[in-house]
Amino acid sequence: MESQFTNDAIVCQEDLSSRSDFNRQTGSIKTGYGVALAHHGELLQGVFEGEDGRLKRVLVSIPCGIFKSEVRFIPNGSDVVEVEPKWKIKSCRAVDLALRSLGKHKFGGRVQIRSNIPVGWGLGSSTSDVTAAIRATADALNERLTPTKIAALAVRAETACDATMFGKRLVLFAQREGIVVEDFRSSLPKLEVLGFNTSSNGNGIDTVGFPPARYSWWEIEAFRPMVGLLRRAVSLRSPQLLGQVASASATINQQYLPKPYFQDLREISAEVGAVGLQVAHTGTIAGLLFDPADPLKEERIEQAQTLLETIGIKHRWVFQTSGNGLVQTKKVGNGNGN
Repeated sequence: MESQFTNDAIVCQEDLSSRSDFNRQTGSIKTGYGVALAHHGELLQGVFEGEDGRLKRVLVSIPCGIFKSEVRFIPNGSDVVEVEPKWKIKSCRAVDLALRSLGKHKFGGRVQIRSNIPVGWGLGSSTSDVTAAIRATADALNERLTPTKIAALAVRAETACDATMFGKRLVLFAQREGIVVEDFRSSLPKLEVLGFNTSSNGNGIDTVGFPPARYSWWEIEAFRPMVGLLRRAVSLRSPQLLGQVASASATINQQYLPKPYFQDLREISAEVGAVGLQVAHTGTIAGLLFDPADPLKEERIEQAQTLLETIGIKHRWVFQTSGNGLVQTKKVGNGNGN
């Protein structure tokens, strides 16, 4: 798992020795800036049959604006790409790949990353870094890359990535192939999320080293109607149906990455009248989902926070997905540790 944040730099050793004559190739360049939101785990993650008939590992992410990565790419005429902090080597690799894809094979520069996304919680810290780094690189060269192109580069940089780069577009995304299996042609319907970390120490897990789930045939067959229900939820803009999809996916995931207190969380969800329970399928965070239009919403969330306290969950936050599919922070709870 990636570790501490430092201000040191590391050189990206990806066949950069041939870079030279920087000034001859620069054209119109500047310091580039890119930003990417984190996500709050998934509404759905599993296996689904694509149009080509092959089974693909897919997910639907919940964007979360509480956490984000911001990146500056500063071309400097050197023959290397460097990154600060030095352990974020995936972002270094992503910049090199982005430069090559834009035909700039002899560019170097410094990648500066600033992020408040905890590592290992399942918030997509590496994908947010990588996406922001690719955007910053394109910005420095006055280029614009589509989300599909960014996704393809991100997968090459980090093996698997989340759907962070699609912003307001809700997509069924093949995270290990970097392709959209289904575009819902809409944004995420509004949800209010009471998020929290289920880890007792707040350290998270090694998301890179965690093996992909080996789903049973029964589970694979179950994903098909879940995707169908998701389509209907999007069409009807229904938080209730979204909650059913999230709860079903979280229950299947419990066989592969068990969350502490899972049964307690299901009971709390039912007791307070949440529309569902969602989890990070590779990570430690989870969230209770509420209908923002429910007149009893605030009362339900307050009751849920009290019940979460009784099982030892103190680190909590509340946010709402907006109509454009992004996320607006409503309230961040105080609390240290879990």
